[in-house]
Amino acid sequence: MEPFIFNTTKSIVFRPGAAAELAQIAGSLVGRTCLFVTDPGLRGLGLCDPAIASLEKAGIAVTVFDQVEADPSLATLMDAVEAGRENGVTGVVGFGGGSSLDIAKLSALLLGSGEDIDGAWGVGNAKGPRLPLVLVPTTAGTGSEVTPVSIITVGAEEKRGVSSPVILPDIAVLDADLTLGLPPAITAATGVDAMVHAIEAYASKSANNNPLSKLLAREALRLLGANIETAVSTGGNVEARGAMLLGSMLAGQAFANSPVAAVHALAYPIGGTFHVPHGLSNALVLPHVLRFNAPAAASLYAEIAHDAFPHLERETGDQALCADFIEELAGLSKRLGMQTRLREVSIPEDALPRMAADAMLQQRLLVNNPRELSEADALTIYKAAW
Repeated sequence: MEPFIFNTTKSIVFRPGAAAELAQIAGSLVGRTCLFVTDPGLRGLGLCDPAIASLEKAGIAVTVFDQVEADPSLATLMDAVEAGRENGVTGVVGFGGGSSLDIAKLSALLLGSGEDIDGAWGVGNAKGPRLPLVLVPTTAGTGSEVTPVSIITVGAEEKRGVSSPVILPDIAVLDADLTLGLPPAITAATGVDAMVHAIEAYASKSANNNPLSKLLAREALRLLGANIETAVSTGGNVEARGAMLLGSMLAGQAFANSPVAAVHALAYPIGGTFHVPHGLSNALVLPHVLRFNAPAAASLYAEIAHDAFPHLERETGDQALCADFIEELAGLSKRLGMQTRLREVSIPEDALPRMAADAMLQQRLLVNNPRELSEADALTIYKAAW
């Protein structure tokens, strides 16, 4: 068996209503004053209030930073860090979707270490230490609460990442009640995003692909495939919501250690240039990338086909089962009411060559793809998706 390294969050709390007990769960960890990172939408809805009240009732001073936007900018990160410095915070809580969790991770790093963000970009360059960190996801998609990665938008379109075990949180709090109000479109996009994480982790060519990641990816697909349509159509079903949240986390653990590949690489220009939500960006190219990968990965996709879609015919060979799996994924997006063509999200056809060139900048992801992919291949995939 090949050697590998597996890192994940130290403590995971999975319980409906857990966010309202945040002080009991994490109060001793975050200390006397904490930076609470979230977005204006969640703040306006009052979804954060029980968690904040729990901390304040325990005598913890809470500095709320609620200005995180989608695809958060470097300026937003530095504003959050400044708010933390001004108030002498001793810990950080991230509450929200992947954007808020990413800002919280790097805020904890910069506040705890004082290091320059420009020295932290890339893999293994963040040295720490960081402040105590607690993450509370409100969507079932990114798995950010168990990943050592934070993505920030620098300038108009460029995305840069910090990847280091240092920014894995101390505690992840999974509270399905927080996801009950997610609109169907967001539920669908984030759910498919989590499925992509599991699929790409399972088939990753990374030297660190390992039995733990594969096991987690398969269980993630089992939970996500069985519950995503119910979660979208019946948003108040707490059992389905909990299964999606757990599936998202398991997929996050898988791809945090066996990294994602070409689906994400080709999704980045869609989100970065045209501001399409990340989960939808992945869904738009997913079946087309998998069809491209099939000559090299059919057996791998066949192995996980029944995890996501148990009804698929089991007696067919790998090639046929792989094709059925890809068609099921394409059909799932349609059933969930998602856009399925690039043109449907206002991407013009003449933008495709630039997108293909931009996708090739994501070599840290493309090296994990089971089949080598060129710029010409990326353009062919985009044309198929258009």
